[in-house]
Amino acid sequence: MAVVLKSLADVLALDFDDIIDVRAPSEWAEDHVPGAISLPVLDDEERARVGTIYKQVSPFSARKIGAALVAKNAAAHLEGPLAEKPGGWRPLVYCWRGGQRSGSFASILSQIGWRVEVVQGGYKSWRRLVVDALYNAPFAHRLVVLDGNTGSAKTEVLNLLPARGVQVVDLEGLANHRGSLFGSMGEQPSQKAFEGRLALALARLDPSRPVVVEAESAKVGDCRLPPKLWRAMVAAPRVSIEAPRAARAEYLLRAYADLVADVGRLDAVVASLSLAHSREQVAEWRAMVAAGEFGALAEGLMERHYDPRYGKHRARMAVPFTEVAVEGLEDLGGLADRVAEVVRGM
Repeated sequence: MAVVLKSLADVLALDFDDIIDVRAPSEWAEDHVPGAISLPVLDDEERARVGTIYKQVSPFSARKIGAALVAKNAAAHLEGPLAEKPGGWRPLVYCWRGGQRSGSFASILSQIGWRVEVVQGGYKSWRRLVVDALYNAPFAHRLVVLDGNTGSAKTEVLNLLPARGVQVVDLEGLANHRGSLFGSMGEQPSQKAFEGRLALALARLDPSRPVVVEAESAKVGDCRLPPKLWRAMVAAPRVSIEAPRAARAEYLLRAYADLVADVGRLDAVVASLSLAHSREQVAEWRAMVAAGEFGALAEGLMERHYDPRYGKHRARMAVPFTEVAVEGLEDLGGLADRVAEVVRGM
């Protein structure tokens, strides 16, 4: 049987034990349905080989060789990751567009006795839903932007809000990046994968209630925000956390402990600021890195790099700002309580 995905709500409602992506590893790496597992029936080299035979020899020869390869790889999956699946296991299988790869694998699984289904239209049906939601349909959510200068604990406060009944979308979490030159957290998802995560995150929310997002530029690391989301963020009212620079510097040392522990990486990031600051200023900051003066470095970067840029950006904005002022950033639970109260009143 074929499962028809007409909306992202249909994706959220899928009730299968496993969702299996049988496309080649490179296809999987670029993007896949969130939560799916990768069990390719043709690897990248095999897929290219079958495609070449299809074009240069004949479709019949390609199908024959492709079937043999699918059977070989299916056997490896059955003897490997699927070996312990019970008789009542219910998988959902998809390939690029719901054709031969998913159909062949599903046929083998069904012959064993498993209740397997395939996605009509395959991965392309999923991708179409994501594009429609983020690029074609009107933006349905009323946003509130959580603002504040660098080091004001915005991300941590944002992630405390759901426990207080406030809807949020953690853009930095979805992009696996903390949103600044110093924000790398490892490999980021591809643009398509980021969009898929974002589309599902938005689909889970109630459009009648406000949604809080953190203030970001139009890109979070290398992941671009869809234009409709970005325009909604620019026009949204803002709740701004106001904390003294010394408190923010102290918080940054805790939040970026991984970067402080890697002096070589920190020095390289500071050195990259030479495009925005004088040689003398960057040399001063790098000397602080070498001397382990990380608190002074954090305050200096905020005073001369981050805070002025935030100020110029806000000066161009004509949206309501509500300030939530704190003397320190130790009681983030209390701060989240205050932010949630403001959001509920909007």
